[in-house]
Amino acid sequence: MTHFTDQQYLLSQQYKDAANLNARVELHKRFSTNKYGWNRWVFDQLKLTPGEHVLELGCGPGHLWAGNIDRLPAPCHLTLTDFSSGMIQEAHAKLGTLDGTRFKVVDVQDIPYDDGDFDVVVANHMLYHVPDRTRALSEIRRVLKNQGGRFYASTLGRAHMQELAQLVNRFDPALMFMSNAQTDGFSLESGGEQLAQHFASVTIRRYEDALVVTEAAPLIAYVLSSFSGRSLAGDRLPTFTQFVQQELATHDAIRITKDSGIFICCVGE
Repeated sequence: MTHFTDQQYLLSQQYKDAANLNARVELHKRFSTNKYGWNRWVFDQLKLTPGEHVLELGCGPGHLWAGNIDRLPAPCHLTLTDFSSGMIQEAHAKLGTLDGTRFKVVDVQDIPYDDGDFDVVVANHMLYHVPDRTRALSEIRRVLKNQGGRFYASTLGRAHMQELAQLVNRFDPALMFMSNAQTDGFSLESGGEQLAQHFASVTIRRYEDALVVTEAAPLIAYVLSSFSGRSLAGDRLPTFTQFVQQELATHDAIRITKDSGIFICCVGE
């Protein structure tokens, strides 16, 4: 088991709160070429209607809903869950006053809700962290309604952030940056086959975007927040900072591919 699916590591280090996630979100917010925004685009795909019961698995600090409060149909019954209590605390602080919203610490491999409780389930960039995805997908299918139930699973493709991985590798080939191999367990290339075992129809939509980074500090913060970040902290940080600054001085900007999208799954009954 790698750090990427090690639940104890993820809870105690990577996702004990939203600090690491927010550092990564900030880079995308500031330097993405698609100004519409990921969370607005994901919300578009959900096509929610009034009265639906929606479960989000791995809600983090609630970015998806905080960015779309003005667009929620009324009434909308949200159940926001995460395996990290720190994330749930932050989501509650942000969205606790939103009518019809519940918050709970939940393991996607053992969802504590009844069969058919939800019209919609959302898993946003999180299934590649799950050790037993077959069990998780079975649980997701179980809690969806047989008529009209929909599951939305976003993830990354193999090309995602490849230039940043190459940059870190040039600095130190021994560093294991968040690589394609880590997300390959559930990627845009590999996820469809897994989902087809549980859902009658599976379609994929890609989000067109890229990064053009013109400042060193946000990029360095992103790398430090990643799974290889601890290896760059301390005495190595000034050297890495100088390395990134030199790249920017040479090229004016660091251009980075983004490869992300969402699977839309229907139960088909």
